[in-house]
Parts: sequence; structure tokens; C-alpha cells
Amino acid sequence: MADAGQGICFTGLLGQDKAKKLISRTVAAGRLPHAFLFKGPDGVGKQLFARGLAAALNCRDKKIPGACGVCASCRKFRSGNHPDFMVVSPEKGAIKIEQVRQMCQALSYPPYESAIRVVLLEDVHAMRAEAGNSLLKTLEEPPVDNLLILTADSSRDVLPTIASRCQIIPFHALTEEDTARILTEMPGQPDSQTAHLLARLAEGSPGRAGMFLKTNMVGILKEVVAVIADPNLDADRDLGILLQKAEVMADLKENLPPFLGLLKLWLRDQLMYVSQLPERCGSEGLTRGDDSFRRKMQSTKQIFSRLQAVGRAEMELGRNCNRSLVCENLVFNL
Repeated sequence: MADAGQGICFTGLLGQDKAKKLISRTVAAGRLPHAFLFKGPDGVGKQLFARGLAAALNCRDKKIPGACGVCASCRKFRSGNHPDFMVVSPEKGAIKIEQVRQMCQALSYPPYESAIRVVLLEDVHAMRAEAGNSLLKTLEEPPVDNLLILTADSSRDVLPTIASRCQIIPFHALTEEDTARILTEMPGQPDSQTAHLLARLAEGSPGRAGMFLKTNMVGILKEVVAVIADPNLDADRDLGILLQKAEVMADLKENLPPFLGLLKLWLRDQLMYVSQLPERCGSEGLTRGDDSFRRKMQSTKQIFSRLQAVGRAEMELGRNCNRSLVCENLVFNL
């Protein structure tokens, strides 16, 4: 699994070439630090890569880089039952001091069967102050034969005292192509156009795009578009239809803001089409062949008005306005 240009791809993870190179050189030189900090956007593969690295470090087959996937150690990693791999995840949104204390207690003993124990601490930006102080003691006096891998969202702050004691490995948003490719391999397997549309909205985060796929966000968008694209729609006569679509949108709950982002992306593509700009419109298939809708939205002023309506809805949600009322007001302005 070695690649001289991109480093060892421990997990088959797409993208993240810089992270692969840095980790590969460190492993090859035998200079593992006591702690890594994988920092980057949410959903771009930090935790997946950490698991792959843990498997590779303890793989019994030393003739190949990465993990063989078939030795006893690799099989235990794949089943989630490796005794020398620990995961500390936030509980109710935060890593608590009790979790760190339990981890430190485990680190006081040697690895059970491997050369090195790997501990993955997920989302350390969600760590409470007292938990951070407890972890700091371990980072200052790290026990031998243990590797800590911390992950954090690049948009969130990590305690400087913790970050300064780790080797920081940057992770970045993936390309639209890589994100779409990952989506087409997920359960549900969206078509290429849907995958690219979700990839654009997710801004290079396959994890976020997968959440959009799971909530059928594009399907709901198509429902809403089909209604507002109907040139025969009458707001007074079809009040029930509009209210039903508003209810469908409101039921997205915490996923409503990204749905509004997808709606803005679609409107932006309509603007590009009407303006006859030579840029590809990734959501054109939602209204492909519907010339009546093109005529209905022939004015850029009309499209800007709809974009402003979505923008107002986003601001109202940010002010914690009633979600149902926000959606009802929005559909009547589209």
C-alpha cells in the first residue's frame, strides 16, 4: 500500500496527501512522537486515518507498509476488539475528567499483546477544562509504549498547552471529485449528479455529505423545487400544498440550515443559467427539461429575491425563531 508520492495510505482514505506523507516519514524513520494532533474540518477522515495508523503500527506482517488486514492483530482491529486500542469519545458533547482518568489508569500498565498501545481521543476541542488539565499531565510525562492520537475540528480551539505537546498533522477538505466518489460507495449509492451536488454543499467533507445523503436532503429539495417550479401554482388555491412542503422542511430540525444551503446552491445555479454564464450548474437536473420554470424565473431580479428570502430564513433560524413559521414564510416567498 505504499506510494512514494503520497505516502502510506493506511486506510484507503482518499486525499489527505500531506498527512500521509508526514506520517509515513515519521513511521519509516522510527521517530514516533508520544502524541499526534490530527486537526482539520469535521468529516474529512481524521478518525478513520487514526484507526488505520493504529492497525498499521501493530500489524504482525512487517514486510509491508500499512496493515495487512489478515493477521491476528488486524482481524482484531477490524472487529473492534483489539486490547491495545482505546477510543475516548465525547459523552453528551464533552470529554469529561472521569474519562481521562480511566485512560491514564490504563496507560499505567504495559500493552497487553502489542509493541505499542494506541489511544484515540476524538474531538478534543470538546474537552472540559479539568479534563484538559488531567490530560496535560500525561502529555508532559508520557508513559512508554503508548501513542495518543488526538483529533480536533480546525474551526474550534484546542488548549495551547495541549497542542504544543503534540505533533500537529493538518487535514484538509477534500476535492469535490473525491468527496463525490466516496459518496457513490456509501450505502444508498447516489447517482453521480446527486453525489456532486452533495459534495459541493458539504464543502469537501464526506462525513457531512454522508449525513445529507442519510437524511434524503436532495430528495426533499426535489419535492420543494417541483412545487415552486410549477407555473400553475396559486398560493391561495394551493395553500395546503405549500404548508405541507414547509412541514417537510421543518421536520429536518438540526439539518434545516444545511438544507437551506442546498436551496441557495440550487438558486445560484439557476442564476448562472439565466445569466448564460459558462459555469457548470451542478443542480441543473432538478429542473432539466422544464422550460416553463425557466420562463417563470427569467429575471435575475426574481432569483435574487428568492436568494434573499433564503438568507432571511437563515438569519431567523440563527435567532432561534420558530422553525415551522420560518419554513412557512419561506415557501410563500419562493
